[in-house]
Amino acid sequence: MQAVILAGGLATRMQPRTLTLPKAMLEVAGRPFAAWLLEALARSGYARVLFCIGHLGEQLRAYVGDGRAFGLSVDYSEDGPKLLGTAGALRRALGKLEPTFLVTYGDSYLPFDYSAPLRDLGAHPDALGTMSVFENRGQWDASNTRVEGDRVVSYEKGATAPDVTFIDYGAIALRREVVASLPEGEALGLDAVQTDLARRGRLRALVAHERFFEIGSEAGLAELSRRLEAQ
Repeated sequence: MQAVILAGGLATRMQPRTLTLPKAMLEVAGRPFAAWLLEALARSGYARVLFCIGHLGEQLRAYVGDGRAFGLSVDYSEDGPKLLGTAGALRRALGKLEPTFLVTYGDSYLPFDYSAPLRDLGAHPDALGTMSVFENRGQWDASNTRVEGDRVVSYEKGATAPDVTFIDYGAIALRREVVASLPEGEALGLDAVQTDLARRGRLRALVAHERFFEIGSEAGLAELSRRLEAQ
């Protein structure tokens, strides 16, 4: 199985620290966050990881290297001089993607089985993606996903309607053909891809049952540190 970690953003909310350090290298419970994430992926059975990097990505590459220290084989795809956004970074990495792969974020820690979305997608050849979702009800962040049964029926970043109770959990399994259909070299967010797949009825929902953690804010970083230290 292959996991793709999107880790190329500027992390403006975590400045000034991220002016000199990529977000995935921020210290969480005494270690760079990337170490915690890679170990979680390895525990879930992943063998290969692809980092999509941009801002200060050379620091992440120097720390992780080829991934052997984490029991993984790690490769890299660089945005280049232009930030491409989350989906644009995937399009640039097309030649390194497996036929199916998991996408997650370099600032999210998910206490669930990271292999579950890929296994679900493999069992349903009619689907183009399986997105992990959580019944958030506006508690941890703005809910953005409508789910009916095992399908995502709509996805809207920043949605606030009262009947939108689920949220994108931060891990989605995709088929490479989805990425191949995107325009090359253009800045594009993954949210646009998720919205389109949901509209077309080709996006499955896999419900996670424990809240997500993120280090995109100082409060989130402190919260995850407490969680990992307690473990």
